[in-house]
Amino acid sequence: MRNIYLVAALILSTIIFSCEKKKTNESRPEENRPVKKVPPQIREYGYLLNDYRVVRDTIRLGDSFGAIMDANGVTRGEVFRISETVKDTFNPARIVAGKPYTILKAKDSSAAIKAFIYENDRINYTVVDLEDTIKAFTAKKPVTVKRKTASGVITSSLSGAMDHEGLSILLADKIADIYRWKIDFFKIQKGDQFKLIYNEKYINDTVYAGVENIEAAVLTHYDNPYYAFEFGKDSVSGFAKYYDNEANSLQSFFLKAPLKFSRISSRYTKRRFHPVQKRWKAHKGTDYAAPTGTPIWSTADGIVIKSSYTRGNGNYVKVRHNDKYTTQYLHMSKRNAKVGQRVKQGDVIGFVGQTGLATGPHVCYRFWVNGRQVDPYKQNLPSSEPLKEELKPSYYLHIERLKEELDSVPFKKIPKKIL
Repeated sequence: MRNIYLVAALILSTIIFSCEKKKTNESRPEENRPVKKVPPQIREYGYLLNDYRVVRDTIRLGDSFGAIMDANGVTRGEVFRISETVKDTFNPARIVAGKPYTILKAKDSSAAIKAFIYENDRINYTVVDLEDTIKAFTAKKPVTVKRKTASGVITSSLSGAMDHEGLSILLADKIADIYRWKIDFFKIQKGDQFKLIYNEKYINDTVYAGVENIEAAVLTHYDNPYYAFEFGKDSVSGFAKYYDNEANSLQSFFLKAPLKFSRISSRYTKRRFHPVQKRWKAHKGTDYAAPTGTPIWSTADGIVIKSSYTRGNGNYVKVRHNDKYTTQYLHMSKRNAKVGQRVKQGDVIGFVGQTGLATGPHVCYRFWVNGRQVDPYKQNLPSSEPLKEELKPSYYLHIERLKEELDSVPFKKIPKKIL
């Protein structure tokens, strides 16, 4: 009997142990079970891309909207209907080679196109939506603006200084635009220094999208500090206006030069050996050497009084600015202005070339005062409209903090080799 009890107890213990073990195993997660990863949700252009088959490509030379849609299963009749419906928002005939586009397709076997997205530029895009009804709209990618400061020393050129500091070349263009009335960048000096407070745009907070604006700057040139503070916009062009620390406008009636970033190859002189005619004669202009095709600006507002070609001048344009001042631009590869046309300061009136009596690509810039040809760099030229007196108190208040912040940014040291 005793043995029977022992056997029964042993069996009962075994059953209880097995149940506990099973319970434990059931409650413990399986360590080797593979974890199914959920793909991250990707939203772009206002769509959840996970829901579509995504095709990304770039417009190529010879591509058309119809051909792209046809290659993706849309009939010609449907393409015509889409084009007619969206033509007020999206003109299929004006797609440009090099622009990216994205096509969203259904994931099912039909692979039907649900949307066509055309990138007008890095920020703006146009959507042709075919989901339910045909419609089109324009939108912008999310853009954030980051405020920054910078400092640098010019050892060769302004663009070279930007590159050395790891800054965008677009900043050099912006600075040149701000100071083009005050500083002759063809006379830029080694050792000139600059400091900036500026804003940059970023798409989705990471992809660089250019310079938003320069709030404040100071550029030392021949040891003189030239301050620039953004304040208001031009009522005609919409461009930002800049003034110095004494509320003087940085803009002048005339630009310092008729083109950007070049070099003066020959100045106004009463005696120069002509490289083509091989004789000594007066050179009543300033030559700016630049690559063929470089845009040439009108240095002030005016009316085009001549746009023609002669054996000596080549293609040239002449602009009368008022009863006192006239300018002329010679040796163009192509003219971009017609007689009688009104031009604004900075308008492109032609492109650098070497037509006429010229040995290399350049523009010869000539300047008349009261009908007499003179050297523009020896003239006391008029400034643009000054800041109104009633706006000066708010201007000084506006720049007070900016100047203090700008002055607190240290100048980069000038390398010993150029001191």
